[in-house]
Amino acid sequence: MDITDTHTHIHQAQVSELNDPTHEKWKNAGITDADQLVKNATEAGVTRLVCVGCDVGDSQLAVEFAQKHPRVWASIGIHPHEARLYSDKIPAEFSALANDPKVVAVGECGLDFYYNHSPKEDQVKVLRFQIELALEHDLAMIFHVRDAFDDFWPIFDSYQGIRGVIHSFSANKAVLDQILERDLYVGLNGIVTFTKDSQQIKAFQSVPPEKMLIETDAPYLTPTPYRGTICESKHAATNLSFVAHLQSISEQELAVQTTKNACRLFTLPE
Repeated sequence: MDITDTHTHIHQAQVSELNDPTHEKWKNAGITDADQLVKNATEAGVTRLVCVGCDVGDSQLAVEFAQKHPRVWASIGIHPHEARLYSDKIPAEFSALANDPKVVAVGECGLDFYYNHSPKEDQVKVLRFQIELALEHDLAMIFHVRDAFDDFWPIFDSYQGIRGVIHSFSANKAVLDQILERDLYVGLNGIVTFTKDSQQIKAFQSVPPEKMLIETDAPYLTPTPYRGTICESKHAATNLSFVAHLQSISEQELAVQTTKNACRLFTLPE
């Protein structure tokens, strides 16, 4: 099996100076060896990983980690939760990371009006900056959008040529149709395995395999039957198996298609 985890934060498992919730989650689980997490994933058939940054320091860490592993790539991003920290000035070193050959995307970035950790105007400003950075460097985008599609689409539609994925899709069929109309990919993770929401399940069943990406969001969103433990990139295999069953297609077929999608979107070697 050749599976690609298109959204993981395993780079934060290594000992670092970052003191944020994701690093603490790995640390509290007793996991401080990110290299071992890559090995665990490979043994499970998850052979390509995209490590996703959420602020400037985290993005630098993701790039450095990707540089050490031939089958790992990085996305540089400022999460909407962190937008308030960068609304006045985004450091030049963040933009410079876009030139690194292991950087294949910008994100995760977007709008999150569920938590509103940053003011709306800061989220919009930082999102637009990242869209323009991605377009300038011809990079894909990884979007985080929660309770904010009504505000997100007008921003998205004001630009031409964006290619990307809606990460951690958990909306309904109507939102799925809006995503597909814009030729975006749909990122599916452990939510698919444990949701009880009938509208979500209907939407998951309707995602075309040719527009689907498999992800974990490790260390978050551990799939069933591993709830209660920390999520790793190796669990992308579990997520793929569940989606294949949900859509009544073979796991091998879905693995081939979703990896082809990832290689196309992120310009990864096949």
